[in-house]
Amino acid sequence: MATPSLDKQVEQHEANADNFIKENVIENNEKVIIDNSQSTTASQLPTQNGAQNSSNRIKLTVESMLSPMSSGSLTPVSKPNPSSTNPPPASSNTIESHNSTHEEHQYLNLIRSILAEGEHRPDRTGTGTLSLFCPSPLRFTLSKPDPSSPENPNAYINVLPLLTTKRVFLKAVVAELLWFLKASTDSKELSGQGVKIWDGNGSRAYLDSLGPPQSLREEGDLGPVYGFQWRHFGAEYTDCHADYTGKGVDQIAEIVHKLKTNPYDRRIILSAWNVADLGSMALPPCHLLAQFYVSYPDAPRGEAAWRKWQEEQSQYTNGTNGTNGTAHTEQREKPKGRLSCVLYQRSADTGLGVPFNIASYALLTHMLAHACDLVPGEFIHMLGDAHVYLDHIEALKEQIVREPREFPGLDIRRDDRGSGQMDGWNVEDFQVKDYKPHANIKMKMSV
Repeated sequence: MATPSLDKQVEQHEANADNFIKENVIENNEKVIIDNSQSTTASQLPTQNGAQNSSNRIKLTVESMLSPMSSGSLTPVSKPNPSSTNPPPASSNTIESHNSTHEEHQYLNLIRSILAEGEHRPDRTGTGTLSLFCPSPLRFTLSKPDPSSPENPNAYINVLPLLTTKRVFLKAVVAELLWFLKASTDSKELSGQGVKIWDGNGSRAYLDSLGPPQSLREEGDLGPVYGFQWRHFGAEYTDCHADYTGKGVDQIAEIVHKLKTNPYDRRIILSAWNVADLGSMALPPCHLLAQFYVSYPDAPRGEAAWRKWQEEQSQYTNGTNGTNGTAHTEQREKPKGRLSCVLYQRSADTGLGVPFNIASYALLTHMLAHACDLVPGEFIHMLGDAHVYLDHIEALKEQIVREPREFPGLDIRRDDRGSGQMDGWNVEDFQVKDYKPHANIKMKMSV
């Protein structure tokens, strides 16, 4: 198929998706109720006028959910932790300390840059955007040294970059990520967990609106979307119930194998952009390519350090320093590799989508680090068309004056570290600790 006609087809699919969601999801599901995560109760979160809620449950309008074009879902996940310390109640008189080095400022500064310099561009939703192309990447640290074991280079504390100037709904992040890893393409599986954002794209009316092959599928069958490409890239797609075992390329298994056997490989890639399948997908991928990289803290940095290291290795090998290589190696514990991930996202709704995507791929990196017995390193987010919808401007102006709070910790509650296992994970395997975001800010979902 020629490129122009393929692009036109993809554009039409996206437009159809947005129109259908507007007519069948947003107008019919105006509110959802979301349980609080871990240590911050609803009564401690400020309302827009600075008053405090009396209920320990929060009502959120659907406009605050993530756009389906950014693979969104609906609710948070972490369980109560009785031992955690609740934050002081926020009020209109609260003044929070400023930390200029907090990594969330990268995101806030990106919003400021788009508001100040973004090109006004019409878009298929009719809303209009301010857009920057390929701004500076966002970088987030995924672990920090464990202060209780300062001499151990492999003792660390997991960090999950859940943005705090507005709540990110972690239950949706976890549910959708596990759904991807199962290679599921059935929106009803997520819907059964209370994650409804893919329902519109899998409905009978929406699939019929796309025409064949989508119209020939049953309701809920999204076609060869993210999870199918991750686990069965290149296989011929039939429907969401078929057994694809052994078919296509299991990219997740390939990544695990390379991380464990050849961590210096420059081809540790995860791609969801299968051009041959774009026309068969309910929605083409926005976050489309990730690369993984293992770095070693004890590796020499720079030419001078490398030459010195080379000379030392030669001396140990020749025994000219009065010892031998084996004895030298046994004197110290070798630091484990640090696993980092860089994600390229072609289209980024910075108000609603980007916070969700940061959390999702940071969590995927944590899972891979656990499976391969590596230390989580960094998540780097590269954006193509980074845009702010015009009707998000006032809400984002409110968000960018908020002071970021400390990112939460993450415990992975599995005893199979280093097993290479990326199947069979459950929501209960994750515990997010001390997530204390600011109150939600209402943003309309552009469709």
